Amino acid sequence: MAWTRIGRRAALGLCLAAPALAQARPVTLLVPFPPGGSTDVMGRLLAERMAPLLGQPVQVENRPGAATVVGAEYVARAAPDGLTLLVNSGTTLTLNPLLMRNLSYRPEDFAAVSLLSILPFAFVLQNRLPKTIPDFVALAKARPGQLNYGTNGPSSFNNIAAVLVADSLGIRMQDVTYRGDAQQLNDFLAGTLDLLVVGGASAIGTHRNGQGHIIGWTGDRRMPGFPEIPTFAETAPEAVAQTYFGLVAPARTPRPMIERLATAAGQALQEPGLRDRLLGEGQFAIGSGPEECANFMRQEAARWAPVLQRMNLRID
Repeated sequence: MAWTRIGRRAALGLCLAAPALAQARPVTLLVPFPPGGSTDVMGRLLAERMAPLLGQPVQVENRPGAATVVGAEYVARAAPDGLTLLVNSGTTLTLNPLLMRNLSYRPEDFAAVSLLSILPFAFVLQNRLPKTIPDFVALAKARPGQLNYGTNGPSSFNNIAAVLVADSLGIRMQDVTYRGDAQQLNDFLAGTLDLLVVGGASAIGTHRNGQGHIIGWTGDRRMPGFPEIPTFAETAPEAVAQTYFGLVAPARTPRPMIERLATAAGQALQEPGLRDRLLGEGQFAIGSGPEECANFMRQEAARWAPVLQRMNLRID
């Protein structure tokens, strides 16, 4: 998948300081998740590197709750002055608008700034279970609906990814709902769960520590740090299910501010050190311009709408 670099006009925008951003007031990157997760890691790494590029403080604020609705609603209603931005995930602006009938915000309430990264999920199995995708599929078909995995609910991205991959492979598994990732991991380590469907550091750490093993990624390419581990798409081409992180601002934020912020984010994500750090967190750094980000989010909504309809998922 090819991504367009920030254009000349955007680069010029970084040099020509927008008046509203030239002041000393900090830019806030709002993360709609608790501290410590993949979204929070992205926000803090980005804030650290954007600050010197913008010439002003950049801080992270966590406002978790209601499947990211609390944080997203706050940014949607913030002043369009380029000082309050949302580090959104696929849940916020792709799944929630498709799943929630009475959502308190709309995708149109935001202006795309930059597509930050792509994050595939991994199937992490107990060490007693098969080590390859074909052997795993054979076991799951021999024990239909008996293998279980943890989720954050039927509409969580990791559950939707698990169902899509399972359908593509012709197998059935049983999901077990948890309130958070920590309890899932604890039960997996205790042997209660057969597998985890997780992304980022949770998958990589469990694999590297020998507490389980990754048999496949749900992305469209192999992870550079683990070239021996295949993607499920190599077995079933439609088995691609990955989330993303993006940077968005309130709608009506002036275009010069959007371009300046996009350029800073893009330059930050071109730093080799940051790209390597994100790969270590299971993320592929992107750093696109506003148009590429907006187009990508539209494509994701179009792609997932029929999938969710087939799964008969809806939240009142």
